[in-house]
Amino acid sequence: MLLLWHIFALFARVALFSWGGGPASLALMQREAIAAGWVTTAQFADAVAIGNALPGPIAPQVSAYIGYEMAGVPGAVAAAAGTVLPTTILMLFMIVFFFGIKDSPAVQAMLKAVRPVVVGLLLWTAYDMAQSVFGSRSLGWGPALAGSIDKILLALAAFLLLTMTRVNPALIILGAAILGLVVYR
Repeated sequence: MLLLWHIFALFARVALFSWGGGPASLALMQREAIAAGWVTTAQFADAVAIGNALPGPIAPQVSAYIGYEMAGVPGAVAAAAGTVLPTTILMLFMIVFFFGIKDSPAVQAMLKAVRPVVVGLLLWTAYDMAQSVFGSRSLGWGPALAGSIDKILLALAAFLLLTMTRVNPALIILGAAILGLVVYR
């Protein structure tokens, strides 16, 4: 029971101290879960990949994956609840007040600084995951990265498809899963 409380508390802390929603919370979630010794960077990358393959918000999916790794189904429930409940309750209270202050210069000034930081957090998460996916601790053109040309091309293809078309990301993930089943099996 104590482990379930620790799982809930870690993900509640991540949820309460992350700005920018689910994807932006991944950087803090990754640091906290790895620091706790619950998952490795590679396992976290797997959780994000699976979470992106499913419909719905990614933060509860990734947290449920980690919670399941720690304590099975009860751990998954505790992690997802920790990710969703505190911020949902806080949002219910704050929404009433926010609509009264959302246009204030102070709130707008804070948001101008927070939004780029969220982008930085997402870039860090992508960088850290890339090290695991491409097998290189320094993303230079070393032997490990050169041996990952296929993965680099897949990442580039996904980026280009998302940037230049209106294709649904779920279709890209489904296509990659089928390609992986055929090519990497």
